[in-house]
Amino acid sequence: MLKTLKVMLFTGILLGLGYYFSVRYVEQIPLNLSGDIHTVAQGSSALRLCRQWQQQTLLTESQCLMLRLYLKLHPEDAAVQQGVYRISTEKTLLQVLTLFRSGKEAQFSLTLIEGETLQQSLIRLQQAEYLHQDITNAEQVLQLLQWPEDWGPEPQHGEALLYPDTYYYTANSKASELVKRSQLALLSELDTAWQQRYGELPLQNRYQLLILASIIEKESSYPPEKTLVASVFVNRLQKNMRLQTDPTVIYGIADFNGNITRADLNNPHPYNTYRHRGLPPGPISLVGRASLLAAAQPAETDLYYFVSKGDGSHQFSATLEQHNAAVRKYILGNKP
Repeated sequence: MLKTLKVMLFTGILLGLGYYFSVRYVEQIPLNLSGDIHTVAQGSSALRLCRQWQQQTLLTESQCLMLRLYLKLHPEDAAVQQGVYRISTEKTLLQVLTLFRSGKEAQFSLTLIEGETLQQSLIRLQQAEYLHQDITNAEQVLQLLQWPEDWGPEPQHGEALLYPDTYYYTANSKASELVKRSQLALLSELDTAWQQRYGELPLQNRYQLLILASIIEKESSYPPEKTLVASVFVNRLQKNMRLQTDPTVIYGIADFNGNITRADLNNPHPYNTYRHRGLPPGPISLVGRASLLAAAQPAETDLYYFVSKGDGSHQFSATLEQHNAAVRKYILGNKP
């Protein structure tokens, strides 16, 4: 009996050591996959992937055999989840399979930028990797919009109806899903700005606030002066003066070549605020939070003019005489 127990004990020790070293062996099998993005197809399993990697000479037959034995003892590790995964560093075979089993798919990102037009945003959307493209034009963007009924007339085109931000998604997500998320973010930011607006603004509804904010966005990327730019336009609207802002002129010109001419300023298109009083019929770019809040909360000033200093900031003036002097200094180089 004692001899039998010793044999059983010895056998148990051997089996235990065999199990320990086999597990340690499998845990240390390296798997150096090329690239950092890898797709696990529907119906895949750990063993099927192992055979695939063996065919690619990434693993040996004996390594796959050891994995098979390992999975006999750990059947819960045999399943993997379909998806697209990111492997950014060297991993072992078990680390890769653990990732595939977790379902933690790779995250991709799309960044929409303040001041860009909807067409520019659509190009970014169409160039986004691993995104299912089901949006091709501005009309589809507008059709997805859920404009609250109590906000007044619905927008007539999709410009500025996306919020500039970085959006994360997994492979094969729909472009329309990102558009909806961006629109919800825009509506939330727009409503917040509208609720926080100062009284007596010459704006009838949230859409007009968005239009004004888009002009501010295009005129200044320097946050400290956005409220001053807003005050100039609000003061002009209250005096029924033309806004006379170049970005609106540019927006209405197809294939603009980069140089505004006198003919451009005289072009009667609806967005030309040199020809038409009041706000243009729609926004002209994507709008960030700072410009929305500036439009809602402009500085209280007596300013009606501004001119670029050439360094990203502007010189503001209360009178036309002051403005002409600023133009001579910063644009004409003190020429009479």
